[in-house]
Amino acid sequence: MIKQELKNIIQKGENIHAEFKESKNKLPKTLFETVCAFLNTDGGIILLGVNDSGKISGVNPEVINQLKKDIANLSNNPEKLQPVYFLQINEFEINGEKIIVVEVPVSSQVHKTNEKIFVRNQDGDYEVKHPVEIAKIVNRKQNYHSEQKIFPQVTFQDFNPKLIARAKNLIKLNMPENHWWELSDKEFLQKTGLFRKDENGKSGYTLAAILFFGTDELIQTLLPAYKFEALLRRENVDRYDDRLTVRTNLLDAYDLLMSFIDKHLNDPFYLEGDQRISLRSKIFRELVANIIAHREYLSPAPAVITILKNKIEFKNPNNPKFFGKIDPGNFSPYAKNPTISKLMLQMGRVEEVGSGMHNVKKYLPLYDKNATYEFIDENFFSTVIYLGSQIGSSIGGSIGGSIGGMKDGQIGGQIGSQIGGQISDLTDRQKEVLQLIAGNNKISRKRISEILQINTSAVQKHINILVKKQIITRVGGTRGYWKIIDKE
Repeated sequence: MIKQELKNIIQKGENIHAEFKESKNKLPKTLFETVCAFLNTDGGIILLGVNDSGKISGVNPEVINQLKKDIANLSNNPEKLQPVYFLQINEFEINGEKIIVVEVPVSSQVHKTNEKIFVRNQDGDYEVKHPVEIAKIVNRKQNYHSEQKIFPQVTFQDFNPKLIARAKNLIKLNMPENHWWELSDKEFLQKTGLFRKDENGKSGYTLAAILFFGTDELIQTLLPAYKFEALLRRENVDRYDDRLTVRTNLLDAYDLLMSFIDKHLNDPFYLEGDQRISLRSKIFRELVANIIAHREYLSPAPAVITILKNKIEFKNPNNPKFFGKIDPGNFSPYAKNPTISKLMLQMGRVEEVGSGMHNVKKYLPLYDKNATYEFIDENFFSTVIYLGSQIGSSIGGSIGGSIGGMKDGQIGGQIGSQIGGQISDLTDRQKEVLQLIAGNNKISRKRISEILQINTSAVQKHINILVKKQIITRVGGTRGYWKIIDKE
């Protein structure tokens, strides 16, 4: 979520996916009615500090941290919200006023607040009382969210405790304020919605629990067709140049698929402000997470990543909702597997629902200025990245495309012609040091070490090599600057 997106939401006004509430010094009494309604319907966003007409009244800065803590505590209190649901809560400043943003995804379960069930329509939140209407909500969620399918024959002993410990540790590192990592393993599975009781009284561990923490034998016994495929088809397009088949738990599946991406796609150097970020990670970690979080696991078809010469395809079996091409600028994201998505979010595997599309739109032009993309919601959800060039096929393209985050974007495009063919002999790290020097010829060794996250002695080693190869030289001693030696 970025500030401009919030401004657009406020400008459009309240609707089925957006609710405004004044909240100067305390939480609104109806806050969790809206939380419950969004969880039970299609998800949405709640803005605290904005009135019904869209005027930003703001939240008192002195109480904003306490209000955020209160929301987090209440959402994890079964007496307030059942089942509990950990919400994503942020604060923004717009027009000099602080507002609290509560992002509520759709849930695969039916939620109550104060023992009442609410759903959302264009006019707001309304309580559902009639058993037939409640049954409709249950059936809709069960038919769409297969992750909640219960397997009564599965016991706690069927899970791998090392995987549960790993998930809890990731949550501790990524969201320490969420104290689920302090729970016992059984309590953790219950809190995360991986153990549930259905409307018929049947209880047990869910398909999502098995996919995250089941042994490989358990997963293959219950889901014999389950697998992910990753294919490299740059030369041999009829078969493949490289192939990865994954049939293991979702934690390891994510790491294995990302390793395949890292192996076969370049990562151009890029600075956002004065911090180095990985464009490859920003774009593709979200797309890998998406085929894990949003696929239909009861389908016998695999989810497939295919890397070709001029495009990269992500395809996963799907229960379509929108049908056809999706415009990321006019799209309300919808979690196909909310429980899986929620856990991946808390573990830091994904930023938020819809962030994959946002990151592709934002960072793909920096990865490859001629690249395009499309998202298609059909029986297979497809994300296709069309590359305008072979990434990293030449030093001009690599440096010219990656230096764009620096203050002088023209410097990068000049390096290749300045130093001739010697750059092909440099390591990736030496190229990174060179690009930082090109962007700021007075940059210190300490600053280079901070940006590249290596020690200063390693920086000095790379600088010595650049000097020895007569690529750079020092002018003016300790108070001087670096100069790239022109070979023309």
